[in-house]
Amino acid sequence: MIPARYAASRFPAKLMQDLSGKPVIVRTYEAAVKTGLFDEVYVVTDSTVIYETIIKEGGLAIMSKKEHDCGSDRIAEAVTDMDVDIIVNVQGDEPFTDKESLAGVIEVFRGDVAKEIDLASLMVKITEDDEINNPNTVKVIVDNRNFALYFSRSPIPFPRAKDNHTIYYKHKGIYAFRKRALMDFQRLPMLSLEATEKIEAIRYLEYGKKIKMVETSVSGIEIDTPEDLEKAQAAWR
Repeated sequence: MIPARYAASRFPAKLMQDLSGKPVIVRTYEAAVKTGLFDEVYVVTDSTVIYETIIKEGGLAIMSKKEHDCGSDRIAEAVTDMDVDIIVNVQGDEPFTDKESLAGVIEVFRGDVAKEIDLASLMVKITEDDEINNPNTVKVIVDNRNFALYFSRSPIPFPRAKDNHTIYYKHKGIYAFRKRALMDFQRLPMLSLEATEKIEAIRYLEYGKKIKMVETSVSGIEIDTPEDLEKAQAAWR
């Protein structure tokens, strides 16, 4: 499932921006299909422009019936009546989505006999101070089994000991959910930490859900700003 909202505070209509001859959302859809990992790939959107674009390209799309504040809610509505076990959320602004990373989040469920894991997501090491301190970059800290402890727009952990060689991880907004966890998310109200940070993954933690983080070396390019689009154009070429 690829949630796709037309409006965006930092870069309006970013998903319909041209990326080497096709809109960003089409490039992302094609990348997800190309992995060959999924039974079906859908774009879930509130926009008739995005919906019609995907259909015109021969893809699958679902129009949201309600207004939604986040991608998880949008996907939950779309899969309510679907007979599925695991749903993967690929962000619409990630046209460089790769097979290896997606396979990693799916694989954690194969060995989860006790069904301890509610959802899985990706993290990648970051070292540049600008990115570590950028509030648009969501950071994650994990326990010794790589279960998420917390997500924040602030640098976490705080490097009080400057010689401790602190490792920072960026959270990549790709998730694999058990359907049960996703449906729970839809009915549970937002609590204070999620409201403060504006990070939907925190809601799962606040209600006791377990998020298994999978490290990837593929950083990719998330298109949040016009500058990101310029980087994507250069990378595509």
